[in-house]
Amino acid sequence: MIQFKELGAEPPENITHGAYTMKVAKNVIHSSKTKAKSSTDKLIDLELVPPDHIEAISKACKELPFSITPHLLKIIKSEESNAPISKQFIPSHVEIKKELDELKDPIGDIPHSPVNGIVHRYPDRVLLTPTLTCPVYCRFCFRREAVGNGMLSYSDLKNALDYIQNHSEIWEVILSGGDPLSLATRRLRELIGSINEIEHVGVVRIHTRVPILDPKRITSDFIDALKCEKPVFIVVHCNHSNELVSESEAAISRLVDNGFPMLSQSVLLKGINDDAETLSALMKKLVQCRVKPYYLHHGDKAEGTSHFRTTLAVGQKIIRKLRGQISGLCQPNYMLDIPNGHGKVPVGPSYLQVVEENNWKVSDWRGVTHQYLD
Repeated sequence: MIQFKELGAEPPENITHGAYTMKVAKNVIHSSKTKAKSSTDKLIDLELVPPDHIEAISKACKELPFSITPHLLKIIKSEESNAPISKQFIPSHVEIKKELDELKDPIGDIPHSPVNGIVHRYPDRVLLTPTLTCPVYCRFCFRREAVGNGMLSYSDLKNALDYIQNHSEIWEVILSGGDPLSLATRRLRELIGSINEIEHVGVVRIHTRVPILDPKRITSDFIDALKCEKPVFIVVHCNHSNELVSESEAAISRLVDNGFPMLSQSVLLKGINDDAETLSALMKKLVQCRVKPYYLHHGDKAEGTSHFRTTLAVGQKIIRKLRGQISGLCQPNYMLDIPNGHGKVPVGPSYLQVVEENNWKVSDWRGVTHQYLD
C-alpha cells in the first residue's frame, strides 16, 4: 500500500477562521492560486451582513467556520440580498438559536466510527473522511461540530485504510468530509491509488462541492489524480440552479468528458429551494450538465439549523408535484437520515393504499385513484 508522508514534515498554515482557528498542513488547499476569504470582519467589509448582527454571527462561527472562495463571492455579490446562494453560505445571527430536539451528531456518525476517519454504518460500504476542511462551509452542515479541523494525521489515515483492507465485506469507499477534493492533488492521487490497491473494493464514490464552489480547481492534472482502475463516481452537492454558472458547468463537463459518472445530492432548504418550480429548474439544469439527480435530503436536525428545515409533509408535496411535471431522469430520491445513526430511508409520497388482500388503490401523478388487483 502507498505510504503517506508525515504531515508534520511540512510547515502548517492558517487557512480559515472559526470553530478551531486551526492550523492545517499545506496538503489541504482552497484554490491553486487564491485563498478563500475567511475572517468574519470581512463580512462587514464586503457588506454581506449588517453590523448589528456581527456579535451573534461571530458566536455562530465559533461552532461552524466561515470561509468563502472568490468564485462564490462573485456570485453572491451579483445577487440581491438574502438570495438563495448567500443564504446557504453567509452566517446568520439566527444560527445561535438551538432547538431542544437538535443534536450535535444528528445522523449518528460517532457510534459507527470504529477508527478515526471511518464511518461504517452499512455492511458493504464505508465513509472515509480524509479531511474535515471545506473550501466553503454550508450553514446547514450536519457535521458542523466536526468540520474545519483539517486533515487526518498520517497514522489515522493509515489506520483507516488498514480498516478497509481488513474488512473484505467493504465493496464501496465513499470519500467525504469536509470536502475530499480540497486535498492537494498529490495527496488525492496517493489516496485514490491506495484505495485502488485494495482488491475487494469495487467502486469509489466522491462527495464534493468543489466543481460548484471552486471550479478552477478542476484542472487536467487534478482530474488525472482521480483516475484509477476501479470506477470512480462523483456526487456533486448543488441546491439551486443559480449555482450552476458557466464556470461550474465547464468544470462538470471536464469531469464527465474524462469518464467520471456524475450524480447530484441536494438538501431541501426552507426559503431556498422548497417549491416544485425551483427544484424542477435545478434538476433539469443538472441533467443538462450530464449529472443524474440522486438524493434530495430532508434537513438534518443539526444545532442552529431550524430556520433551514421544512416539514416532511412539505417535502412530500413537492416530490409529488415533480413526479408529474418533469422527466424521470430528473427525479431525485427524497431521503431522511433517521436521527441517532439509524440510516437513510426514502420518505417520498406513497402511491399505493391496500384495500384488502390483492386489492389496491393506486394514485396516478394527477392524484386520481385507480383500482389494481394482484
